[in-house]
Amino acid sequence: MEERMLETKAIHVGQKPEALTGAVVVPIYQTSTFEQEGIGKPRHYAYSRAGNPTRSALEEVLASLEEGNYALAFASGMAATAAVFHSLLRKNDHVIVGDSIYGGTYRLLERVFRPWGLEVTYVPVDDVASYHKALNARTRLIWVETPTNPLLKVVDLHALARLVEKSSCLLAVDNTFATPYFQRPLTLGAHLVVHSTTKYIGGHSDLIGGAVVTREKDLYERLKNYQCDTGAVPSPFDCWLTLRGIKTLGVRMREHEKNALYLAEYLKTHPKIEKVYYPGLPEHQNHDIARRQMDGFGGMVSIELRGSIDDVERFVKNLKIFTLAESLGGVESLISVPALMTHSFFTAEERQRRGINENLVRLSVGIEHQEDLKKDLAQALNL
Repeated sequence: MEERMLETKAIHVGQKPEALTGAVVVPIYQTSTFEQEGIGKPRHYAYSRAGNPTRSALEEVLASLEEGNYALAFASGMAATAAVFHSLLRKNDHVIVGDSIYGGTYRLLERVFRPWGLEVTYVPVDDVASYHKALNARTRLIWVETPTNPLLKVVDLHALARLVEKSSCLLAVDNTFATPYFQRPLTLGAHLVVHSTTKYIGGHSDLIGGAVVTREKDLYERLKNYQCDTGAVPSPFDCWLTLRGIKTLGVRMREHEKNALYLAEYLKTHPKIEKVYYPGLPEHQNHDIARRQMDGFGGMVSIELRGSIDDVERFVKNLKIFTLAESLGGVESLISVPALMTHSFFTAEERQRRGINENLVRLSVGIEHQEDLKKDLAQALNL
């Protein structure tokens, strides 16, 4: 097949005009079951939990964007994450996890998989030597986010890939923040890529979804069986919404990044801002790694305000364009306070150890005009 760029693949892969009518948009196959040609002889699909044409189109394009061979769509990002841990690991297996992670992933590990019998070791996410030190004979998986939530640290995936080559473990990367537009972990040596398609992939804050992508048939088959057997699948309509969002992924991500860099440059000199976390800034601790393995720096910016939680609350309350809400990656700008929202499950001691203070604010920078966004932050900071 002729090699195509991401923007073209996002619109065309798995999305040929429908054969019967010529419709240029993949139909919503809103059906639970399919007529069979004979007893036990489905034409292609038998039951929508096991497979659905709208979901198949989504899975095909997701695999293509991540430069993988196989993709599986799930009902949420957490369902996709759980599928990796549950289908590929067994009781008493050991997992190494980068310590800067989404609060929901931490909850899943601590409330579900550790009681189930999984051994979990957290290491400094951007210190490759720590992963090597934590490896043991029962280590089966290394799990990282990059850039991380909410501190936007960047992990050297090439270095981690070299590490897992010498062991029997897998490398799984949550690529939600970067998206395949800016980063493709499978090409850097990862075995699995996970997404919350709720975020940038869908891009419009109107669906919940997740995905796992791989190049390896064995991993795909194990995950596919898990997907079918547990039934944590997205509806045909949610798949259709995700397909619609994917078509504009490239143009959206360019605007997200442009606005994020503009605001990060502004905020780093503001007297009421203690620190700005954005991998596109040269002073970011992992900027060189980000430049080497990413094609851009994304649309997420985190900041530490000077002052107390009262100052944070005053700032958030006075914003006019940024909306106080969890989630990220939509066209609209959102703001959250991780310590009290997405990462509230962590104990105060754990948050402190990970650098998630009450004055840390996470911005999901949308695609509104950058001057309007700057003015909104300025007036809220200066009140």
